[in-house]
Amino acid sequence: MGVEVVLVTASSQEEALLIGRRVVEKKLAACVTVVPKVISIFEWEGSVCEEHEWLLVMKSNADAFETLEAEVKSLHSYEVPEILALPVVKGSSEYLAWVRAMTHVPG
Repeated sequence: MGVEVVLVTASSQEEALLIGRRVVEKKLAACVTVVPKVISIFEWEGSVCEEHEWLLVMKSNADAFETLEAEVKSLHSYEVPEILALPVVKGSSEYLAWVRAMTHVPG
């Protein structure tokens, strides 16, 4: 079972905390770190946008991604939320074991 970091941006602190708490409560992520007030620059519907967002850094089991993604989408205010999974190549064996133990793998 691989561990991954899932990045999600949210429109507000309240939304970020709601999503973070929910995915931890449902054991879809072992830990969520919320980074406040990042600035995202992107093109949306033909316009360049610059938005203040909150970045969620989720540590999860790769096998839980589809369920985690569905949960984030169900809570998110964006039409197309950023949900990116990055594989963890190396890390503290104790921490990675904890992430695996704390994350529910659907099945």
